[in-house]
Amino acid sequence: MRDYLNLMKQRGELRVVSREVDPGSDLAAIVWHSQQESDAPILFERVKGSSLSVISNVYGSHRRLCEMIGTVPGDFCRRWQELVDRPVADADIYRPAATGDFPYQRGKLRDLPQIQYCEKDAGPYLTAGVFLAREPDTGVPNLSFSRSMMISDDELRICLAPPHDLTRYQAKAESRDQALDVAILLGPPPEVFLAACASVPYEADEMAIAAAIRGEPMPMRPCETIDLQVPAETEVVIEGRITPHARRPEGPFGEFLGYYVKQGLNHVFEILNVTWRGDAAFHALLCGYPEDLRALEIAFASRVYRKLSSSLPGILDVSCNPSPMHTIVRIAQQFEGHAQQVLLAAFASHFQYNKICIVVDEDVNIHDFNDVWWAVITRCRVDRDVTIIPDVPGFHRDPGGMFKGRLGIDATRPFGEDAEYERKRINGADRINIRDWLPR
Repeated sequence: MRDYLNLMKQRGELRVVSREVDPGSDLAAIVWHSQQESDAPILFERVKGSSLSVISNVYGSHRRLCEMIGTVPGDFCRRWQELVDRPVADADIYRPAATGDFPYQRGKLRDLPQIQYCEKDAGPYLTAGVFLAREPDTGVPNLSFSRSMMISDDELRICLAPPHDLTRYQAKAESRDQALDVAILLGPPPEVFLAACASVPYEADEMAIAAAIRGEPMPMRPCETIDLQVPAETEVVIEGRITPHARRPEGPFGEFLGYYVKQGLNHVFEILNVTWRGDAAFHALLCGYPEDLRALEIAFASRVYRKLSSSLPGILDVSCNPSPMHTIVRIAQQFEGHAQQVLLAAFASHFQYNKICIVVDEDVNIHDFNDVWWAVITRCRVDRDVTIIPDVPGFHRDPGGMFKGRLGIDATRPFGEDAEYERKRINGADRINIRDWLPR
């Protein structure tokens, strides 16, 4: 990740805070304000109570995500599916890191930045940790995310969500009265972070996806206390195990939907070892804001794209902007009623998250919600092109029933009337570079 941050710095796209920042009261607020005006990553060089710097918003830009996988905006889902489906031989996934190539030091959890994100959070949390574990029977590695409440040098309390493969791994280990070995990666190589966002079958090897994105084997090193290999370039590694038959209070915590998750009994992670590279940057992610939402979009948009493109023609791109509960599909219309078929197929592709779906034409930028809403305003006849499907259950955590039902909006122009709906274009807009006229 530090190579990518250096690239951002060379381009002038990295924001740097050189003043000392308090992680308990100020850091999250600065990240929030920065995200309101810029999609640039932000680096805190001096963090009170820790020798580590903090980096945030690395993945908060759709343009940067496209760059990381070697494509351009508008082509992310197609390219992502190509990488996820690419077969990777075992020999092409890993290579042992040479001793001394990635030196690291040992410490305690207390040495890491203790970040309080929201006012009523129960304490400091790890929000960007990638959990690396192996399926108890097959040994296939899985990468996933779980929020982690920092309790002491020996303990984290983590939330394992019902749909996650890691939850199934833990349940299988627990049924045998066994702990599950896990390494938490903070600041792994970007390919590993992106692979952790993938929505793939249970038996899929997500480290192979990381290697496919990277285009070469991943340098790995062994953990010291558990039988796992971790990417050697990772900034911070927490080794430990999820204890069987143990549940302790965790939360409240400000989650991605914009509300606090109340305190509940969740899993216990026993910390066995903490290491970090010299001059490590600790990755801090603000839940429910651009970096988090872009990561969620990778999982859900790519899943919808795969389902749609396998059954319907003319599927160009999918976005879950501005929320994973909201899907936007860009199509090249092929026949009368095409958009309606896409709406129904999109709802069927992911029953938990597709609360609202909008279908637009190929001339709409689905990563700019203002442009999407322009299409709704100018191309949707509300009494005909809006569909409500009542009482369909949705997101698994829905005590008030707010995620029941579906709303579908056909915001495409009438089929065969392209000339009547040709968008105006500003003369010269495609050849003018504004930076030639106005400095930064």
